[in-house]
Amino acid sequence: MAVKTIEDLFIHELSDIYSAEKQLTRALPRLARAAELPELKEAFEMHLEETQGQVERIDQIVETLGIRLKRMKCAAMEGLVEESKEVIDAIDAGPLRDAALIGGAQKVEHYEIASYGTLSAIAKQLGYKDAVTLLQATLKEEKSTDEKLTMLAEQAGNQRAAQKQSAA
Repeated sequence: MAVKTIEDLFIHELSDIYSAEKQLTRALPRLARAAELPELKEAFEMHLEETQGQVERIDQIVETLGIRLKRMKCAAMEGLVEESKEVIDAIDAGPLRDAALIGGAQKVEHYEIASYGTLSAIAKQLGYKDAVTLLQATLKEEKSTDEKLTMLAEQAGNQRAAQKQSAA
């Protein structure tokens, strides 16, 4: 389906983020297992639950609007997930890997924040009030997750990685 109208763009972007969220639900358990810091493991596990709810919201939007998503794979999320696999393979378990995992997770959050912000703006333009409400709820969760990751990095992750470095 070619993107020729704002409605087409909405469906395209919604299809893309749906794929992204599905990929993320498969990646988060691996990230939780790779994390050493208990708070980081917990953050990944909590975000998995949130992500599953976000997929359900997209399903609600699709049902409410009577639209059909395109079958596609989000290349951006595919790349971000691949980066996380490289981090896990390249960096030994410990504080440095945790710091890298936090950074990678924040890249994911920023992608999602941009996607849901765009979708919300398009939905407003189209008058899709119910979709706006659902998209804004997800956007709020993504921003909150990003803030939690920043605090985790500042309060534990990066400090532990730096201390380990100077001790080596």
